[in-house]
Amino acid sequence: MTIQADQETVTVEAFINGQHVKSLSQLAKENPANPTEIVGYFPVTTKEQAVTAIEAAAGAFKTWKQTSIGERITRMRKAIEKIRAAENDIVHLLSREHGKPLYDAHGEIFVSLMWMEFACNEAASVLADEVQEHDHGKTIVSYDPIGVVAAISPWNYPIALSTIKIAPALLAGNTIVLKPSPYAPLAAAKVAEIIASEFPAGVINVVYGDADVGVELTSHPLVTKIAFTGGTATAKHIIKAASETIKDMTLELGGNDAAIFLESFDVQDERAMRRIVISNFLTTGQICMIAKRVYVHRSIYNEFVEKYIEAANRWIRIGDPFDPNTTVGPVNNLKQREYVNGLVEDAQKRGAKVIPLGQILDQKQFEQGYYLQPTLVLDCDAHDPIVVEEQFGPTVPVLPFDDEEQVIKLHNESIYGLTSSVWGKEEDAISLARQLEAGTTMINTAAVQGLDVRFPFGGFKQSGIGREYGAEGILTYTEKHVINVPKMLDLPYIPE
Repeated sequence: MTIQADQETVTVEAFINGQHVKSLSQLAKENPANPTEIVGYFPVTTKEQAVTAIEAAAGAFKTWKQTSIGERITRMRKAIEKIRAAENDIVHLLSREHGKPLYDAHGEIFVSLMWMEFACNEAASVLADEVQEHDHGKTIVSYDPIGVVAAISPWNYPIALSTIKIAPALLAGNTIVLKPSPYAPLAAAKVAEIIASEFPAGVINVVYGDADVGVELTSHPLVTKIAFTGGTATAKHIIKAASETIKDMTLELGGNDAAIFLESFDVQDERAMRRIVISNFLTTGQICMIAKRVYVHRSIYNEFVEKYIEAANRWIRIGDPFDPNTTVGPVNNLKQREYVNGLVEDAQKRGAKVIPLGQILDQKQFEQGYYLQPTLVLDCDAHDPIVVEEQFGPTVPVLPFDDEEQVIKLHNESIYGLTSSVWGKEEDAISLARQLEAGTTMINTAAVQGLDVRFPFGGFKQSGIGREYGAEGILTYTEKHVINVPKMLDLPYIPE
Protein backbone atom coordinates (compact mmCIF):
# COMPACT_ATOMS: atom_id res chain seq x y z
CA MET A 1 0.00 0.00 0.00
CA THR A 2 1.36 3.40 -0.95
CA ILE A 3 1.22 5.86 1.93
CA GLN A 4 0.61 9.48 1.14
CA ALA A 5 3.07 12.02 2.50
CA ASP A 6 0.69 14.98 2.51
CA GLN A 7 0.01 15.37 6.21
CA GLU A 8 -0.73 18.42 8.30
CA THR A 9 1.99 20.70 9.56
CA VAL A 10 3.28 19.75 13.01
CA THR A 11 4.22 22.24 15.72
CA VAL A 12 6.23 21.27 18.79
CA GLU A 13 7.00 23.37 21.85
CA ALA A 14 9.48 23.21 24.67
CA PHE A 15 8.34 20.75 27.34
CA ILE A 16 9.36 21.80 30.84
CA ASN A 17 8.19 20.40 34.17
CA GLY A 18 5.30 18.56 32.55
CA GLN A 19 4.01 21.57 30.61
CA HIS A 20 4.34 22.91 27.08
CA VAL A 21 6.10 26.26 27.14
CA LYS A 22 5.61 28.76 24.35
CA SER A 23 8.54 30.60 22.79
CA LEU A 24 8.62 34.02 21.19
CA SER A 25 9.93 32.66 17.91
CA GLN A 26 9.85 29.46 15.88
CA LEU A 27 11.87 27.89 13.09
CA ALA A 28 10.50 25.90 10.18
CA LYS A 29 11.58 22.36 9.33
CA GLU A 30 11.41 21.62 5.64
CA ASN A 31 11.00 18.27 3.89
CA PRO A 32 14.43 17.35 2.42
CA ALA A 33 12.70 15.56 -0.46
CA ASN A 34 10.74 18.71 -1.27
CA PRO A 35 12.17 21.77 0.52
CA THR A 36 9.18 23.93 -0.43
CA GLU A 37 7.04 21.82 1.92
CA ILE A 38 7.17 22.81 5.59
CA VAL A 39 6.79 19.69 7.72
CA GLY A 40 6.52 21.59 10.97
CA TYR A 41 7.76 24.25 13.36
CA PHE A 42 9.90 24.04 16.46
CA PRO A 43 10.71 26.75 18.99
CA VAL A 44 13.79 28.78 19.67
CA THR A 45 14.22 28.08 23.36
CA THR A 46 15.78 30.91 25.33
CA LYS A 47 18.69 30.53 27.71
CA GLU A 48 16.33 31.36 30.58
CA GLN A 49 13.93 28.58 29.55
CA ALA A 50 16.84 26.16 29.41
CA VAL A 51 17.75 27.11 32.97
CA THR A 52 14.13 26.56 34.03
CA ALA A 53 14.21 23.09 32.47
CA ILE A 54 17.44 22.24 34.30
CA GLU A 55 16.02 23.47 37.58
CA ALA A 56 12.82 21.47 37.02
CA ALA A 57 14.89 18.34 36.40
CA ALA A 58 16.94 19.01 39.53
CA GLY A 59 13.78 19.44 41.58
CA ALA A 60 12.22 16.26 40.21
CA PHE A 61 15.41 14.31 40.87
CA LYS A 62 14.98 14.68 44.64
CA THR A 63 11.93 12.43 44.60
CA TRP A 64 12.50 10.42 41.41
CA LYS A 65 15.79 8.97 42.68
CA GLN A 66 13.87 7.50 45.64
CA THR A 67 11.47 5.47 43.46
CA SER A 68 11.93 1.72 43.23
CA ILE A 69 13.49 0.10 40.19
CA GLY A 70 10.23 -1.80 39.75
CA GLU A 71 8.25 1.43 39.39
CA ARG A 72 10.73 2.87 36.90
CA ILE A 73 10.58 -0.27 34.76
CA THR A 74 6.77 -0.37 34.85
CA ARG A 75 6.55 3.24 33.68
CA MET A 76 9.09 2.67 30.90
CA ARG A 77 7.24 -0.43 29.67
CA LYS A 78 4.03 1.59 29.42
CA ALA A 79 5.90 4.21 27.39
CA ILE A 80 7.21 1.50 25.08
CA GLU A 81 3.67 0.30 24.40
CA LYS A 82 2.53 3.85 23.64
CA ILE A 83 5.38 4.32 21.16
CA ARG A 84 4.56 1.02 19.52
CA ALA A 85 0.90 2.04 19.20
CA ALA A 86 1.89 5.33 17.56
CA GLU A 87 4.61 3.84 15.36
CA ASN A 88 3.05 4.56 11.97
CA ASP A 89 2.44 8.22 12.77
CA ILE A 90 5.97 8.60 14.14
CA VAL A 91 7.49 6.88 11.11
CA HIS A 92 5.61 9.12 8.67
CA LEU A 93 6.71 12.25 10.53
CA LEU A 94 10.31 11.03 10.68
CA SER A 95 10.37 10.29 6.95
CA ARG A 96 8.99 13.71 6.11
CA GLU A 97 11.35 15.72 8.29
CA HIS A 98 14.45 13.60 7.82
CA GLY A 99 14.28 12.12 4.32
CA LYS A 100 14.54 8.49 5.43
CA PRO A 101 12.62 6.01 3.29
CA LEU A 102 9.74 4.43 5.19
CA TYR A 103 11.50 1.09 5.69
CA ASP A 104 14.49 2.90 7.18
CA ALA A 105 12.31 4.95 9.53
CA HIS A 106 10.58 1.77 10.70
CA GLY A 107 14.05 0.31 11.25
CA GLU A 108 14.95 3.20 13.52
CA ILE A 109 11.85 2.63 15.65
CA PHE A 110 12.68 -1.09 15.74
CA VAL A 111 16.20 -0.43 17.08
CA SER A 112 14.88 2.15 19.57
CA LEU A 113 12.28 -0.20 21.03
CA MET A 114 14.69 -3.13 21.03
CA TRP A 115 17.10 -1.11 23.18
CA MET A 116 14.40 0.20 25.49
CA GLU A 117 13.08 -3.32 26.05
CA PHE A 118 16.57 -4.66 26.68
CA ALA A 119 17.18 -1.89 29.21
CA CYS A 120 13.91 -2.71 30.99
CA ASN A 121 14.73 -6.43 31.05
CA GLU A 122 18.23 -5.93 32.42
CA ALA A 123 17.94 -2.86 34.64
CA ALA A 124 16.96 -4.65 37.86
CA SER A 125 19.90 -7.05 37.76
CA VAL A 126 22.43 -4.54 36.40
CA LEU A 127 21.56 -1.91 39.01
CA ALA A 128 21.25 -4.32 41.95
CA ASP A 129 23.58 -3.87 44.91
CA GLU A 130 26.65 -6.07 45.01
CA VAL A 131 27.08 -7.41 48.52
CA GLN A 132 30.24 -9.27 49.59
CA GLU A 133 30.79 -10.92 52.96
CA HIS A 134 34.52 -11.44 53.51
CA ASP A 135 37.19 -11.90 56.18
CA HIS A 136 37.39 -8.17 56.80
CA GLY A 137 33.65 -7.62 57.16
CA LYS A 138 31.04 -6.69 54.55
CA THR A 139 31.13 -4.43 51.49
CA ILE A 140 28.14 -3.12 49.59
CA VAL A 141 28.56 -1.59 46.13
CA SER A 142 25.48 0.33 45.05
CA TYR A 143 24.87 1.99 41.69
CA ASP A 144 23.44 5.40 42.50
CA PRO A 145 21.86 7.83 40.02
CA ILE A 146 24.06 10.75 39.02
CA GLY A 147 21.47 13.54 38.86
CA VAL A 148 20.43 15.78 35.98
CA VAL A 149 21.47 14.50 32.54
CA ALA A 150 21.82 16.89 29.61
CA ALA A 151 21.14 14.79 26.50
CA ILE A 152 22.02 16.25 23.10
CA SER A 153 20.97 14.12 20.15
CA PRO A 154 21.89 14.36 16.43
CA TRP A 155 19.78 14.47 13.29
CA ASN A 156 20.77 11.24 11.57
CA TYR A 157 19.00 8.84 13.98
CA PRO A 158 17.07 11.34 16.09
CA ILE A 159 14.78 8.86 17.85
CA ALA A 160 17.23 6.01 18.41
CA LEU A 161 19.94 8.37 19.63
CA SER A 162 17.52 10.08 22.01
CA THR A 163 16.06 6.89 23.49
CA ILE A 164 19.56 5.43 23.87
CA LYS A 165 20.01 8.15 26.51
CA ILE A 166 16.50 8.56 27.91
CA ALA A 167 15.81 4.92 28.79
CA PRO A 168 18.91 4.09 30.83
CA ALA A 169 19.08 7.53 32.44
CA LEU A 170 15.53 7.27 33.79
CA LEU A 171 15.77 3.60 34.73
CA ALA A 172 18.87 4.41 36.76
CA GLY A 173 16.93 7.11 38.66
CA ASN A 174 18.16 10.24 36.92
CA THR A 175 16.19 13.08 35.36
CA ILE A 176 16.91 14.49 31.92
CA VAL A 177 16.84 17.57 29.70
CA LEU A 178 16.82 16.59 26.03
CA LYS A 179 17.88 18.85 23.18
CA PRO A 180 17.06 17.38 19.74
CA SER A 181 18.90 18.53 16.62
CA PRO A 182 17.31 21.41 14.68
CA TYR A 183 17.75 19.31 11.52
CA ALA A 184 15.32 16.64 12.82
CA PRO A 185 13.52 17.85 15.93
CA LEU A 186 9.90 16.85 15.39
CA ALA A 187 9.68 13.05 15.67
CA ALA A 188 12.22 12.94 18.50
CA ALA A 189 10.14 15.50 20.40
CA LYS A 190 6.97 13.48 19.91
CA VAL A 191 8.64 10.31 21.20
CA ALA A 192 10.13 12.14 24.20
CA GLU A 193 6.71 13.51 25.10
CA ILE A 194 5.13 10.06 24.79
CA ILE A 195 7.69 8.77 27.27
CA ALA A 196 7.22 11.82 29.51
CA SER A 197 3.50 11.11 29.73
CA GLU A 198 4.31 8.06 31.85
CA PHE A 199 6.67 9.85 34.23
CA PRO A 200 6.27 12.55 36.90
CA ALA A 201 6.60 16.20 35.88
CA GLY A 202 10.19 17.35 35.52
CA VAL A 203 11.67 13.90 34.99
CA ILE A 204 11.84 14.50 31.22
CA ASN A 205 12.20 17.98 29.76
CA VAL A 206 12.71 18.96 26.11
CA VAL A 207 14.33 22.17 24.91
CA TYR A 208 15.54 23.45 21.55
CA GLY A 209 17.80 26.23 20.43
CA ASP A 210 21.29 27.13 19.36
CA ALA A 211 24.65 27.76 21.00
CA ASP A 212 23.25 29.61 24.04
CA VAL A 213 21.10 26.65 25.03
CA GLY A 214 23.88 24.17 24.31
CA VAL A 215 26.32 26.09 26.48
CA GLU A 216 23.80 26.24 29.33
CA LEU A 217 23.17 22.50 29.17
CA THR A 218 26.88 21.70 29.18
CA SER A 219 28.05 24.21 31.78
CA HIS A 220 25.21 24.69 34.29
CA PRO A 221 26.30 23.49 37.76
CA LEU A 222 23.05 21.55 38.32
CA VAL A 223 23.80 19.34 35.29
CA THR A 224 25.92 16.43 36.49
CA LYS A 225 26.19 14.36 33.30
CA ILE A 226 26.32 15.09 29.58
CA ALA A 227 25.26 12.49 27.02
CA PHE A 228 26.11 13.70 23.52
CA THR A 229 26.05 12.11 20.09
CA GLY A 230 27.44 14.19 17.26
CA GLY A 231 30.54 15.61 15.67
CA THR A 232 34.01 15.58 17.20
CA ALA A 233 34.43 19.34 16.70
CA THR A 234 31.29 20.07 18.74
CA ALA A 235 32.43 17.63 21.42
CA LYS A 236 35.60 19.66 21.96
CA HIS A 237 33.47 22.70 22.81
CA ILE A 238 31.34 20.56 25.15
CA ILE A 239 34.40 19.28 26.99
CA LYS A 240 35.62 22.85 27.50
CA ALA A 241 32.21 24.04 28.71
CA ALA A 242 31.95 21.12 31.13
CA SER A 243 35.45 21.48 32.52
CA GLU A 244 34.56 24.16 35.08
CA THR A 245 32.26 21.76 36.95
CA ILE A 246 33.98 18.44 36.01
CA LYS A 247 30.90 16.73 34.63
CA ASP A 248 30.56 13.05 33.83
CA MET A 249 30.36 12.58 30.05
CA THR A 250 29.39 9.98 27.49
CA LEU A 251 30.39 11.17 24.01
CA GLU A 252 29.62 9.10 20.90
CA LEU A 253 31.34 11.00 18.12
CA GLY A 254 32.37 10.75 14.49
CA GLY A 255 33.81 7.75 12.77
CA ASN A 256 35.61 7.08 9.50
CA ASP A 257 34.80 3.40 9.59
CA ALA A 258 36.76 1.09 7.32
CA ALA A 259 35.64 -2.12 5.63
CA ILE A 260 38.56 -4.45 4.84
CA PHE A 261 38.19 -7.24 2.28
CA LEU A 262 40.77 -9.98 2.60
CA GLU A 263 42.10 -12.17 -0.19
CA SER A 264 39.86 -14.96 1.15
CA PHE A 265 36.66 -12.95 0.58
CA ASP A 266 34.34 -14.52 -1.99
CA VAL A 267 33.47 -11.78 -4.49
CA GLN A 268 30.89 -14.12 -6.05
CA ASP A 269 28.82 -14.02 -2.85
CA GLU A 270 25.91 -11.81 -3.95
CA ARG A 271 24.41 -11.57 -0.47
CA ALA A 272 27.72 -10.35 0.93
CA MET A 273 28.05 -7.77 -1.84
CA ARG A 274 24.53 -6.58 -1.07
CA ARG A 275 25.44 -6.26 2.62
CA ILE A 276 28.42 -4.02 1.92
CA VAL A 277 26.39 -1.82 -0.44
CA ILE A 278 23.74 -1.39 2.27
CA SER A 279 26.53 -0.76 4.79
CA ASN A 280 27.68 2.15 2.62
CA PHE A 281 24.37 3.74 1.62
CA LEU A 282 21.71 2.99 4.26
CA THR A 283 20.19 6.29 5.47
CA THR A 284 21.94 7.88 2.46
CA GLY A 285 25.29 7.20 4.12
CA GLN A 286 24.42 9.38 7.12
CA ILE A 287 25.22 6.98 9.96
CA CYS A 288 28.18 7.31 12.32
CA MET A 289 28.92 3.57 12.12
CA ILE A 290 28.45 3.13 8.37
CA ALA A 291 31.36 1.82 6.25
CA LYS A 292 32.89 5.01 4.84
CA ARG A 293 36.12 3.72 3.25
CA VAL A 294 36.71 0.33 1.68
CA TYR A 295 40.05 -1.46 1.36
CA VAL A 296 40.23 -4.50 -0.94
CA HIS A 297 43.14 -6.90 -1.39
CA ARG A 298 44.74 -6.20 -4.75
CA SER A 299 44.33 -9.81 -5.91
CA ILE A 300 40.51 -9.46 -5.89
CA TYR A 301 40.23 -5.70 -6.39
CA ASN A 302 39.13 -5.55 -10.05
CA GLU A 303 36.53 -8.29 -9.68
CA PHE A 304 35.33 -6.76 -6.42
CA VAL A 305 34.70 -3.40 -8.09
CA GLU A 306 32.80 -5.07 -10.92
CA LYS A 307 30.57 -7.08 -8.57
CA TYR A 308 30.12 -4.10 -6.25
CA ILE A 309 28.77 -1.93 -9.07
CA GLU A 310 26.39 -4.72 -10.09
CA ALA A 311 25.10 -5.09 -6.52
CA ALA A 312 24.79 -1.33 -6.04
CA ASN A 313 22.86 -0.86 -9.25
CA ARG A 314 20.43 -3.59 -8.17
CA TRP A 315 19.78 -2.23 -4.67
CA ILE A 316 20.07 1.57 -4.94
CA ARG A 317 16.86 3.27 -6.03
CA ILE A 318 16.88 7.01 -5.28
CA GLY A 319 13.50 8.59 -4.78
CA ASP A 320 10.72 9.92 -2.59
CA PRO A 321 10.91 8.44 0.93
CA PHE A 322 7.20 7.59 0.68
CA ASP A 323 7.67 5.58 -2.52
CA PRO A 324 7.88 1.91 -1.45
CA ASN A 325 10.40 1.30 -4.24
CA THR A 326 12.86 3.82 -2.78
CA THR A 327 15.91 2.51 -0.94
CA VAL A 328 17.91 5.77 -0.77
CA GLY A 329 16.32 9.13 0.02
CA PRO A 330 17.68 12.67 0.01
CA VAL A 331 20.49 14.02 2.15
CA ASN A 332 18.96 15.51 5.30
CA ASN A 333 19.96 19.14 4.76
CA LEU A 334 21.48 21.49 2.20
CA LYS A 335 24.65 22.10 4.20
CA GLN A 336 25.43 18.39 4.34
CA ARG A 337 24.68 17.91 0.66
CA GLU A 338 27.10 20.69 -0.25
CA TYR A 339 29.79 19.25 2.02
CA VAL A 340 29.56 15.75 0.52
CA ASN A 341 29.36 17.10 -3.01
CA GLY A 342 32.47 19.16 -2.30
CA LEU A 343 34.42 16.07 -1.26
CA VAL A 344 33.43 14.25 -4.45
CA GLU A 345 34.36 17.22 -6.64
CA ASP A 346 37.68 17.55 -4.82
CA ALA A 347 38.41 13.87 -5.46
CA GLN A 348 37.70 14.33 -9.18
CA LYS A 349 40.07 17.30 -9.33
CA ARG A 350 42.75 15.11 -7.76
CA GLY A 351 42.32 12.55 -10.54
CA ALA A 352 39.89 10.08 -8.98
CA LYS A 353 37.30 8.25 -11.04
CA VAL A 354 33.74 8.83 -9.82
CA ILE A 355 31.12 6.26 -10.82
CA PRO A 356 27.41 7.07 -10.27
CA LEU A 357 25.41 4.21 -8.78
CA GLY A 358 21.79 3.16 -8.79
CA GLN A 359 18.64 4.36 -10.45
CA ILE A 360 16.94 7.73 -10.07
CA LEU A 361 13.22 6.93 -9.89
CA ASP A 362 11.92 10.43 -10.64
CA GLN A 363 14.26 13.02 -12.16
CA LYS A 364 11.96 15.94 -11.30
CA GLN A 365 11.73 14.80 -7.66
CA PHE A 366 15.52 14.35 -7.60
CA GLU A 367 16.17 17.88 -8.82
CA GLN A 368 13.81 19.58 -6.38
CA GLY A 369 15.10 17.90 -3.21
CA TYR A 370 18.41 17.63 -1.35
CA TYR A 371 19.37 14.57 -3.35
CA LEU A 372 22.78 13.28 -4.32
CA GLN A 373 23.26 10.25 -6.51
CA PRO A 374 25.39 7.68 -4.67
CA THR A 375 28.90 7.37 -6.05
CA LEU A 376 31.83 4.98 -5.98
CA VAL A 377 35.22 6.71 -5.96
CA LEU A 378 38.23 4.88 -7.43
CA ASP A 379 41.89 5.69 -8.08
CA CYS A 380 42.19 8.09 -5.15
CA ASP A 381 45.13 8.43 -2.80
CA ALA A 382 44.88 6.92 0.68
CA HIS A 383 45.32 10.38 2.20
CA ASP A 384 42.87 12.34 0.03
CA PRO A 385 40.15 14.20 1.97
CA ILE A 386 37.42 11.86 0.70
CA VAL A 387 39.27 8.98 2.38
CA VAL A 388 40.50 10.53 5.64
CA GLU A 389 37.47 12.70 6.42
CA GLU A 390 34.06 11.44 7.52
CA GLN A 391 31.88 12.00 4.44
CA PHE A 392 28.53 11.29 6.15
CA GLY A 393 26.80 11.02 2.80
CA PRO A 394 26.23 8.80 -0.25
CA THR A 395 29.77 8.32 -1.51
CA VAL A 396 32.46 5.75 -0.77
CA PRO A 397 36.12 5.41 -1.85
CA VAL A 398 37.47 1.94 -2.65
CA LEU A 399 41.23 1.40 -2.49
CA PRO A 400 43.48 -1.65 -3.07
CA PHE A 401 45.99 -2.91 -0.51
CA ASP A 402 48.81 -5.41 -0.83
CA ASP A 403 49.25 -6.98 2.61
CA GLU A 404 47.78 -6.97 6.11
CA GLU A 405 50.52 -4.82 7.58
CA GLN A 406 49.73 -2.07 5.07
CA VAL A 407 45.97 -2.12 5.62
CA ILE A 408 46.29 -2.23 9.41
CA LYS A 409 48.48 0.87 9.22
CA LEU A 410 45.99 2.63 6.93
CA HIS A 411 43.16 1.75 9.29
CA ASN A 412 44.87 2.71 12.53
CA GLU A 413 46.42 6.00 11.41
CA SER A 414 42.95 7.58 11.39
CA ILE A 415 42.09 9.95 14.25
CA TYR A 416 38.84 7.98 14.53
CA GLY A 417 38.07 4.48 15.75
CA LEU A 418 34.34 3.90 16.06
CA THR A 419 33.60 0.73 14.10
CA SER A 420 35.26 -1.35 11.41
CA SER A 421 34.54 -4.53 9.52
CA VAL A 422 36.66 -7.35 8.13
CA TRP A 423 35.40 -9.62 5.36
CA GLY A 424 36.79 -13.06 4.46
CA LYS A 425 37.32 -16.43 6.11
CA GLU A 426 36.18 -16.07 9.69
CA GLU A 427 39.45 -17.16 11.30
CA ASP A 428 41.50 -14.79 9.12
CA ALA A 429 39.05 -11.93 9.67
CA ILE A 430 39.04 -12.28 13.47
CA SER A 431 42.84 -12.44 13.50
CA LEU A 432 43.10 -9.15 11.64
CA ALA A 433 40.24 -7.58 13.62
CA ARG A 434 42.23 -7.99 16.86
CA GLN A 435 44.85 -5.59 15.45
CA LEU A 436 42.43 -2.77 14.61
CA GLU A 437 41.83 0.26 16.79
CA ALA A 438 38.03 0.38 16.92
CA GLY A 439 35.27 0.13 19.49
CA THR A 440 33.46 -2.52 17.45
CA THR A 441 34.69 -4.69 14.59
CA MET A 442 32.15 -6.72 12.66
CA ILE A 443 32.92 -9.84 10.67
CA ASN A 444 31.42 -10.27 7.18
CA THR A 445 28.86 -7.56 7.79
CA ALA A 446 28.93 -3.90 8.80
CA ALA A 447 27.02 -0.91 10.15
CA VAL A 448 23.50 -1.42 11.56
CA GLN A 449 23.43 -4.97 10.18
CA GLY A 450 26.10 -5.90 12.72
CA LEU A 451 24.78 -3.90 15.69
CA ASP A 452 23.81 -5.80 18.85
CA VAL A 453 22.28 -3.66 21.60
CA ARG A 454 23.21 -6.28 24.21
CA PHE A 455 26.86 -5.27 24.00
CA PRO A 456 28.68 -1.96 24.59
CA PHE A 457 29.11 0.48 21.72
CA GLY A 458 31.56 3.38 21.50
CA GLY A 459 34.85 4.42 20.00
CA PHE A 460 38.61 4.70 20.27
CA LYS A 461 40.52 8.00 20.05
CA GLN A 462 38.47 10.95 18.73
CA SER A 463 35.42 8.75 18.17
CA GLY A 464 34.29 9.25 21.72
CA ILE A 465 34.42 8.68 25.45
CA GLY A 466 32.51 5.90 27.19
CA ARG A 467 30.08 3.29 25.93
CA GLU A 468 26.37 3.01 25.20
CA TYR A 469 24.17 -0.08 24.79
CA GLY A 470 24.65 -3.25 26.80
CA ALA A 471 24.91 -3.28 30.58
CA GLU A 472 27.56 -0.54 30.34
CA GLY A 473 24.99 1.66 28.62
CA ILE A 474 22.89 1.50 31.78
CA LEU A 475 25.72 1.74 34.29
CA THR A 476 27.14 4.82 32.59
CA TYR A 477 24.24 6.75 34.16
CA THR A 478 25.27 5.75 37.68
CA GLU A 479 28.04 6.33 40.17
CA LYS A 480 29.48 3.46 42.17
CA HIS A 481 28.89 3.99 45.87
CA VAL A 482 30.96 1.72 48.12
CA ILE A 483 29.68 1.10 51.65
CA ASN A 484 32.21 -0.65 53.87
CA VAL A 485 31.27 -2.41 57.13
CA PRO A 486 34.66 -3.55 58.51
CA LYS A 487 34.99 -6.03 61.37
CA MET A 488 37.98 -4.19 62.78
CA LEU A 489 36.77 -0.66 63.34
CA ASP A 490 40.13 0.76 64.53
CA LEU A 491 43.52 0.64 62.88
CA PRO A 492 45.62 -2.10 64.52
CA TYR A 493 48.71 0.08 65.05
CA ILE A 494 47.12 3.08 66.80
CA PRO A 495 48.21 3.31 70.46
CA GLU A 496 45.67 3.62 73.26
